[in-house]
Order: sequence, then C-alpha cells, then structure tokens
Amino acid sequence: MAQTEAVKQAKELHETLQADTENRLVQKFPERIIHLNELLKMPEFKIASNDMNCEFIKKSDTISGQTLIPSNKKIVEVIEIVKPNLAQLAEDAKALIMWVSLLIPKIEDGNNFGVSVQEETISAINEVEIKTTKSLLEITLYYSARASLISKVCKYPFIEDYQYAVAELDEKQYFIMSLAMHEARNSYSTMHELVIKNFDKIKKPRSSNNDSLY
Repeated sequence: MAQTEAVKQAKELHETLQADTENRLVQKFPERIIHLNELLKMPEFKIASNDMNCEFIKKSDTISGQTLIPSNKKIVEVIEIVKPNLAQLAEDAKALIMWVSLLIPKIEDGNNFGVSVQEETISAINEVEIKTTKSLLEITLYYSARASLISKVCKYPFIEDYQYAVAELDEKQYFIMSLAMHEARNSYSTMHELVIKNFDKIKKPRSSNNDSLY
C-alpha cells in the first residue's frame, strides 16, 4: 500500500513538474527574453573601457585601523544584475531538461525519430546549462583573482604592472558579464524556438513522422 501511494505521489509530482515547465516555456520564456533585452539597454552595460578604472585606496575609510581598498563598484553593480539572471537561466534550463526527460518513452525498435528529437533537444539545453554555470563560476574566480592582485598592489606599490593587471582584470570581467547577459537572452530565445517548433515531436515522440528536426 505504501509503495502504491509513493508511486501515485511520484506521478502527481511529475505531472506538476510538466505543467509548471510548459507554463515557463509558453509564458515565462518570452517574458524573460524581453526582460533581459531591456536590462541590456541599461547604462551599466554601456561602460567604455576607460571609464571602468577605480582608485585603489580610500584613506578615509578604515576597518580596525586598516586601510580599506574598495571593489570596482561599476563591475560589482553589473555582477549584481547579471548573477540572479544567470541563476534563473540555469534553473529554467534544468527544468526544461527534466520536462523533456520525463516525456521520453520506453525503448522500442523502430519509430524512434521523435525520441531522437527529444535527445537532441536535451543535448542543446544541457549546453546552455553548462555554459551558464561556468559564467556563474567566473564571478567567484574574478573576486578571488582580484583580491590576490590587490594584495600585490599593496605589497609592491612601486610595481605599476600589478595596477595595470587589476585594470585589465576588471575590463575582462566586464566583457565576460556583458557577453553572458547577451548569451542569456539569446539562450532563452533559442530554447523557446527549438522546443516550440518541435513541440509535438517532443510531447508525442512515437506519433512523429520522418520530418527533419527543423
């Protein structure tokens, strides 16, 4: 009896996940595309490279007698915009992969074209998730690398190359974050188009004919 109830609950969970993901795909993805496109018009994503420099030391700010060396506020502001949107994209991609996976039928001989469409769809979306997760990791690596360079600036203030290295790192991070936002918008558009165009094949793979993927 307990096993039967567990099976019933698992089936209900799968149905809920499928309904939620289909709603994301049809309603939320277009909204996310528009939202990201509007964010990319913000001044934070139109900063020239020579405007990203920041002073290394604010002598007026101290913590326990130590001189406070601030982060590059412009980069931090961009990261605060980008990070939650990348996290949302990773979550949406994972949900979409789960949705397609739950629709894959049992393995049979013949009439597997629809299944191949499902598998190719999962592969394409999985690439989005991997790339997005990597972009999120870049944020952590940036802060760590910058802290290391800043410590060198403090220890060797007479070596200008360390200061140039910080400026180069900031410029690189800004480019990476801006590119990640553009790719996030494009990924939503690509995933939406891919699934919508092949919706019937994905939902009912066994009834699919031999049309091409696109």
